Amino acid sequence: MSTISKMPFQVWILTLAAFAIGTAEFVIAGILPQVSESLKITEGQTGSLITAYALAIVIGGPLLTLWLSRYEKRNVLLGLMALFIVGNIITAVSQNYDVLLISRVIAGLTQGPFYGIGAVVATRLVAPGMAGRAVGQMFAGLTLANVLGVPAGAWIGNTFGWHASFYVVAALGVVAAVAIATSIEHQGREKAIAILDQLAALRDRNLLASLLITVLGWVGFMTFYGYVAPLAEQVVGIDRSHITWVLVVIGVGMVVGNSLGGRTADANLRLSLIGWPIAMIVTLVAAYFAESNLYGFLAAAFAFGIASFANVPTLQMRVMKYASRAPELAATANISAFNIANALGGVIGGAVIDSQFGAQGIPLAAAIIPLVGVLFILTQEYKVDSASLALAK
Repeated sequence: MSTISKMPFQVWILTLAAFAIGTAEFVIAGILPQVSESLKITEGQTGSLITAYALAIVIGGPLLTLWLSRYEKRNVLLGLMALFIVGNIITAVSQNYDVLLISRVIAGLTQGPFYGIGAVVATRLVAPGMAGRAVGQMFAGLTLANVLGVPAGAWIGNTFGWHASFYVVAALGVVAAVAIATSIEHQGREKAIAILDQLAALRDRNLLASLLITVLGWVGFMTFYGYVAPLAEQVVGIDRSHITWVLVVIGVGMVVGNSLGGRTADANLRLSLIGWPIAMIVTLVAAYFAESNLYGFLAAAFAFGIASFANVPTLQMRVMKYASRAPELAATANISAFNIANALGGVIGGAVIDSQFGAQGIPLAAAIIPLVGVLFILTQEYKVDSASLALAK
């Protein structure tokens, strides 16, 4: 029997919601030049919209989850989707930078709790041996957003103006909310865990190390992806009207990578944790050396999509492995860790693109911190081995 036939339909509903949220987060990458020109600011400054969204997830996600974890999970997911819709409607009607920035913060507040709580729900809907694939399936919505949602949003932005992209995102949120309301049953109210008890779970060294691994290993994604439009246009020489296809190429790679990452996480979490960040670094270096060759660059971009999103189920599963006392908070904290990395990536990419290096330096800049991450992963896995041997003796 295929994996798809074994996966509960409710997990696919969570995939749909993740698709809407993922489109909202990453569509800015496909319309960044248009937003920059419309607001008359630099592309590096426009990148602060990425950083603001990410910081809203980082700060607001865990705080909201601490409060929301006591409530019935389906109603929580519906409430988060309602706030998401409101935030994106405000974005769609924004006429100045300040309002746009605030609206992105509102939308960003919903993402961490939704992904964190949704990931826990997904793992509880399947057998333990399929937990990695369930998380991967939910986050497949994020990858599909990059294959379909972001390129479509870029096309809509190029054709009808960037405001129209966010009207469509808000409509996606409505569809996802209706699907959750009609297809996912009440999850039942669990015993409330005191906030201090939830926070105590974050004292676990292995959990903290896992969160840091997520930050270090993921920075390269947004450093590259957040500025791929100006890189492709200014350096590779791709016409702006064809940037959509660059995003499609990367997005298809993400779908492949997300599926591979879920399977490798279930098969061997440790090797998956080490191998995929190394693969992402290799693809970034390849993208740098292929900037003068269209097909070489597209091949490297495709491989980058595979390697980057193969990390997602692996990093999420490592965190949840050490988070039995407060799984929702830990899962949400990992979403925050992803977005600390996104915020850093936005800052690094913005600084590079506005510097003398320009867009050409983006791929190499994106590879630096993940390299540090690989070294940290190796040290942590060595400590785990040493502790296991000591216990065995």
